[in-house]
Amino acid sequence: MSSDRISEFLAQFAHTRNVMLEQLRRAIVGQAAVLEQILAAIFTRGHCLLVGVPGLAKTLMVSSISHILDVSFKRIQFTPDLMPSDITGTTILDEQGGRREFRFVRGPIFANIILADEINRTPPKTQAALLQAMQEREVTVGQETYKLPEPFFVIATQNPIEQEGTYPLPEAQLDRFMFNIVVDYPSLEEEKRIVAATTKEEAAPLSKVLSAKAIINMQKFVRSVPVGDYVIDYAVRLVRATRPRDPSAPDFVKKMVDWGAGPRAAQYLVIGGKAMAAMEGRFSVAIDDIKKVAVPVLRHRVSANFQAQAEGKTSDDIIQQLLTVISEPTVPKYQPRKR
Repeated sequence: MSSDRISEFLAQFAHTRNVMLEQLRRAIVGQAAVLEQILAAIFTRGHCLLVGVPGLAKTLMVSSISHILDVSFKRIQFTPDLMPSDITGTTILDEQGGRREFRFVRGPIFANIILADEINRTPPKTQAALLQAMQEREVTVGQETYKLPEPFFVIATQNPIEQEGTYPLPEAQLDRFMFNIVVDYPSLEEEKRIVAATTKEEAAPLSKVLSAKAIINMQKFVRSVPVGDYVIDYAVRLVRATRPRDPSAPDFVKKMVDWGAGPRAAQYLVIGGKAMAAMEGRFSVAIDDIKKVAVPVLRHRVSANFQAQAEGKTSDDIIQQLLTVISEPTVPKYQPRKR
C-alpha cells in the first residue's frame, strides 16, 4: 500500500471514528473515555467488560453501538438458572416428511455483537460456555463445531456492588477480556444534561455508520499499523513489572501484589495502542498510546493483596504508580550512513 493510500485510509479511519462518536453522543452523555475504549476494542477484535453501578447507561451504550453498526446484535440476560445451551444452542429431533433427523438450533451467541448483561449473575458452568466463543470464535455442541460470524465481540456488564447471588468470573475468563472498563458517575453538568434529555421527548434516532465488511477491513488495517521496538520494549517492561517475583518489579509491587499480568496483557497493550493511534489518524504507535490503554488492560490482571487493601490501594492505584516509575525508552535517532 502506497504512502498516499495509507494517509487516505488513516484520514477516513479517523473520520469514521468521529462520526461514530457523534452518533453515540445523541444517546450517551459524557463517558468519552469509555466510548473510546469500546471503539478501540471493536477495531481490534477485542472483548470488553463494563463495570459500574446500576443506572450508568452501560446497557444503553452497547445497544447504541449496535444501532450505529450494520451488524446483528443479541442481548443475553444472565440469570442463576441460565444454562449453557441457552447461549450456544441445542440439537433437537426434527420430523419432516415422515423423516426424523437431528437439527442444530443456533443460540443467541451466533451474532456479531453479544451483550452479556450482568455476566456474574450466572454460575461458572454457563459462564464457561462463553470461553471457547470468546477465544476461538467457534462453538462446539456434541460432535460438531460451528464457526461464529465475523466480526464477533462480547461486551459484558457487571455490577460491582452486590456480591450476594453472584458468581465471580474465573481468572481464565477475565483474561479473555481485552479491556476492563470502569463506568463512573457523571459530572454535575453531565447529570443535568442526562436528566433534561431523558425526561422529555424520545431520543434522536441513530444512523448506521459501518457495515460488517467495513469493520473487518478496519480490524485488518489496525493490525498492520507499525510499532517500534522501543514501544514493544516499554509495553513488555510495564507488564513484567506487575509480577511480584520478577527481578524488575518495584518494591511496592512485591509488597502489594499477589500475582501480575501475563504475556497476553503486553499483546493487548500493543494492539490497543495501535487502535488509539489509528483512530487519531496516526500510522505509528507512541508511548502515550500504551499509557492510555494501560489501566483498562491491566486492572483485571493485577491482583492487589491484603496489604494493598490495608493501605487503601487498588489495582488502579498500583498501575498508575507503575506508569510513573517505569522509565520511557529513548527513541533512537536516525543516523545517516557514512560514505
